Amino acid sequence: MSGNGAVWGRVRGRLRAFPESLAACGAEAAAYGSCVRASTAPGGRLVKDLCAREFEALRSCFAAAAKKTLRGSL
Repeated sequence: MSGNGAVWGRVRGRLRAFPESLAACGAEAAAYGSCVRASTAPGGRLVKDLCAREFEALRSCFAAAAKKTLRGSL
């Protein structure tokens, strides 16, 4: 059990660095938010996969940020 302290220390470090990594995805998050907002405005209609392209860009950015955060803590 004493060895778990090192593991939790690495995990905490990754979690602390993650928000900074996600901040690099601001443009993708704004594009996705704008798409959803436009489709839910009065007269708009939110339909499955309507904002799929924007969502995929945001998901890819988040995945890349997670990989960088993970690599940075090893």
